[in-house]
Amino acid sequence: MIRPRLGWSLPRVFAHRCGGALAPENTLSGLRIAAMLGVRAVEFDVMLSADGSPWLIHDETLERTTDGCGRVCETHDDRLGILDAGAYQHPSFAGETLPSLESAARLCRQLGLLVNVEIKPAAGLAATTGEQVARQVRELWAGTDLPLVSSFSEVALAAAREAAPDLPLGSLFERPPADWLARANQVAALSLHCDADALDDSVLSAAWASDMPVLCYTVNDPLTAAALFRRGVTAVFSDRIDRVDRVGLD
Repeated sequence: MIRPRLGWSLPRVFAHRCGGALAPENTLSGLRIAAMLGVRAVEFDVMLSADGSPWLIHDETLERTTDGCGRVCETHDDRLGILDAGAYQHPSFAGETLPSLESAARLCRQLGLLVNVEIKPAAGLAATTGEQVARQVRELWAGTDLPLVSSFSEVALAAAREAAPDLPLGSLFERPPADWLARANQVAALSLHCDADALDDSVLSAAWASDMPVLCYTVNDPLTAAALFRRGVTAVFSDRIDRVDRVGLD
C-alpha cells in the first residue's frame, strides 16, 4: 500500500495540544498564542460527542479541563459548546470555550498553521471516531494541504484510512513494539510518533531505512530537543514552545 504524502514539510516543533503550557490545552487561545510566537505547526486531540461531532479534548471525561462533568461521548454538542475550558488554567482564560474541530480548522487555516490531528477515541468508539474524524478533516481542509492525522488506536487509523485513502497518517506508540513497522505499514502510515524517552537507535535506523519520519513527544527542554535532532528525529511535540521552537528553526 502506498503511503499518502504530506503536501508540506514537517517542521521541527509542534505546539503540543495547541499552545503547550502557555494556554489552556486544546483551545483556540492556544492556537493564537502558538501563531503569535511564530510556531509553524500545532497538534491537538479530537474526540466525538454524543452527537458524533468531533471536539478538541484529550480526556474521555470533562472534569480535568472544563467546568463540565461526565463523559465526552455522552455529552451533546449544545452542552459542550458552552463549557468553560480556560478557567482551570488561569483566571485570565475564563470563558474560553471548548472548540469544535470545525472552529479549530477554520482558525488554523486563517493563521496559516500546519496541523497534526490526534484521534482520541472513547472506549468502544475507535472505528466510528477514526471514520468520522477522517471524513471531517477531508472536508474542513478541502482545497488546501491536508493535516497529518495520528492515533494510538490502530482500529481508528484503519477506519480513517478506509474513509479517506489519501489522508497522511501517523502511527503513535508510547514505546514502539518490535513489530511497529509492520503495524504502521498496515495502515500505510507516513510517520512514527513515540515517547522521546522510549526511542532507541534501532527504531531510528529502521525508520530511516523505510523513509519514515520519527516524531517524539513531549519535549520541553531545548538541550533534549537538540540531542534528538542530532540523532535523526524529525520533529518534537512541546509544551514549552517559547523555549524549544528556537532549537527547531529551519
